[in-house]
Amino acid sequence: MAAIPFELKGKTVFVAGHRGMVGGALVRRLAREQVELLTVGRSELDLRDQAAVFAWFATMKPQVVFLAAAKVGGIVANNTLRAEFIYDNLAITANVIHAAYVNGAEKLMFLGSSCIYPKLAAQPLREDAMLTGPLEPTNEPYAIAKIAGIKLIEAYRSQYGCDFINVMPTNLYGPGDNYHPEYSHVVAALIRRFHEAKVSGVPEVVVWGTGAPRREFLYVDDMADASVHLMKIYSGADLINIGTGTDISITDFARVVAAVVGYAGAIAFDPSRPDGTPRKLLDVSRLTKLGWRATTSLEDGIRLAYQSFLRETGQVAA
Repeated sequence: MAAIPFELKGKTVFVAGHRGMVGGALVRRLAREQVELLTVGRSELDLRDQAAVFAWFATMKPQVVFLAAAKVGGIVANNTLRAEFIYDNLAITANVIHAAYVNGAEKLMFLGSSCIYPKLAAQPLREDAMLTGPLEPTNEPYAIAKIAGIKLIEAYRSQYGCDFINVMPTNLYGPGDNYHPEYSHVVAALIRRFHEAKVSGVPEVVVWGTGAPRREFLYVDDMADASVHLMKIYSGADLINIGTGTDISITDFARVVAAVVGYAGAIAFDPSRPDGTPRKLLDVSRLTKLGWRATTSLEDGIRLAYQSFLRETGQVAA
């Protein structure tokens, strides 16, 4: 694995997708670096619009790019909006990567997703497990778009010598998450559901699925710190997983969220709802060897995420 110092100081750094949860965390983390931060809103620049993206890059010429922009969502969103998830993500990824190359970006990081790994791959998930088996059907379009992004990065490194790198974060949560009642990820969905049940005095909260699947959860500001660390010191062709290296069952996780939110009612499970992948734990040995480990505990992270939920939705803890 290549560990080559890359100087961020004094560079113009574009965070694509700065209003999302991941991009927002990157912006917060980059505030501690001496960089000129470039951001642009969706109303000013639609990253799916090739001509607009090429024109923006030609004008702004960012030296460093964090490609965090993506259409994202939970199981229901992925399974329902299948065409949007594959088209939007393919278009965003291809446009930004090619524009960065054409306009001489010094370094680019593509942030993928752990859903790129096969549904039944051996655990913990090693980076070389990609494309070794069928994907989880519910999020296959999103996963294929992310795999295409990884392969674009590999191809641009190979053909053009670009210092473009791939990182694969695990399940993320924290400030800026999507709390949509149908389309959110499990962390945001449970925070919202337990909070509303507490406020309304509902005696029981029903959690989707059996509760048996195991998931790894990483606080998004830890992910941002890992990404900046890797941008500075890593220049290899291999993927790098970003995670904690530990997982928890959805049943136990729901109990942690309920405790943090202060919900004292019963927790039930609805096995008619999809479970998704049985287990998803990343092998983070490459990341560890490169000198980074997560520092935010699950309880602390959920506490911070709950505070963010209250702040962002204008609700009170009750």
